[in-house]
Amino acid sequence: MSLIEKYDRPVPRYTSYPTVPYWQPTAPGAGAWLESINRRLSETRDISLYLHLPFCEQLCTYCGCHKRITKNHAVEEPYVDALLAELNLYLQELTELPRLRELHLGGGTPTFFGPDALARLVDGILERLPVADDHSFGFEAHPSTTTADHLTTLAARGFRRVSLGVQDFNPEILRLINRRQTEEGIARTVCNAQLAGYDSINFDLIYGLPRQQVHDIRYSVEKVREFQPDRIAFYGYAHVPWHSPGQRAYSEADLPRGTQRWQLCQTGRRLLQESGYTDIGLDHFSLPDDDLAIAHRDGRLHRNFMGYTTANTPVTLALGCSAIGDSWDMYVQNEKKVEAYQKAVLLERRLPIIKGHALAAADTVVRRHILNLMCQGFTDWNEESLRCPAIDRAVLHWNDMALDGLVRRSPYRVEVTKTGMGYLRNICLPLDDYYWARNPTTATFSRAI
Repeated sequence: MSLIEKYDRPVPRYTSYPTVPYWQPTAPGAGAWLESINRRLSETRDISLYLHLPFCEQLCTYCGCHKRITKNHAVEEPYVDALLAELNLYLQELTELPRLRELHLGGGTPTFFGPDALARLVDGILERLPVADDHSFGFEAHPSTTTADHLTTLAARGFRRVSLGVQDFNPEILRLINRRQTEEGIARTVCNAQLAGYDSINFDLIYGLPRQQVHDIRYSVEKVREFQPDRIAFYGYAHVPWHSPGQRAYSEADLPRGTQRWQLCQTGRRLLQESGYTDIGLDHFSLPDDDLAIAHRDGRLHRNFMGYTTANTPVTLALGCSAIGDSWDMYVQNEKKVEAYQKAVLLERRLPIIKGHALAAADTVVRRHILNLMCQGFTDWNEESLRCPAIDRAVLHWNDMALDGLVRRSPYRVEVTKTGMGYLRNICLPLDDYYWARNPTTATFSRAI
């Protein structure tokens, strides 16, 4: 049996542990959530702040994110009002005034919002929160809707990172996934960002898109060499039509599978490294002098719901519909519908929590091991505090993976090999108590390869 046949199975991405499908059926109350945040803030005031801006003018059919499709820009102002009102609800209950270490605008399409609306939003945050000296502000940008005015407006407020949703450079693939953008638009956005002073530009690329072939991956990496973005997020397309019905817009017969998909992945990974990018984790690459690569070398890399980051803050406040907050031992998620979210915050004046999970002590130990594997490529359990029943099960699986060349084993330690980097989700899976207790047989997660 080949490695692909053995390991290509539905596996969580481990953006969180436990993963969202296994969270407790009843959400933690607002009081418990605030108590958990205040406990963390007594240790450090630094926080990450994530704002979910869900609106898009058109549906990109590959997308699995929570979004609202509309061309009505009158939705901008009330939504900004709601985000600032939600922040006020937190500040009224926190015992320490947080200090902003990381700020990220995600979507949806943040640049659906006009520069004036974004300025009002960010100014409202900066008026309420002090900013750490070593702060990191970034946003996600659609090349077709991001103007020079967007970039300069946010740069004037401390933003220096921008992530462009490139996905692929083949116009036919972009047409299939309803992604309306051009190479010229990408070039213009990169140029405008550089002129505005952005020192970290990221390209999102996806492998496994409909009708995508190896030559498409090669061409995309050729374009990467031309543009020289500082970071690359090289994601596997997650086909989850039960969650994102828009993905039914094309035939599943058009999707690369098994060996073909693996070739797309491995070709991209190899070419990016040959182009000078460092493989820092699950699906991220960066130039050697980028902050992410430096943090990876120094053992400071962290991963949260915003992806890989150098800001290892125990608290992430998340504002906006469907946004997920984190206090290390608790997660909460907001109302997913725009109307329900705005009603809760603006009219009922309450935190719009609908879902969440309070981590048990064993959960936090497993979470630490998964983060170690995802961020540093190894984990160990020499210390008694890092041992838990999940380790005993995981060791049996890791011993088998060592025979397959995915990991190296030594007493109280497992290390991911170069080959194993392509199977990182599989290597984390043996630690997952919730997965093994339920052993899902229905479609829940995207496939590992």
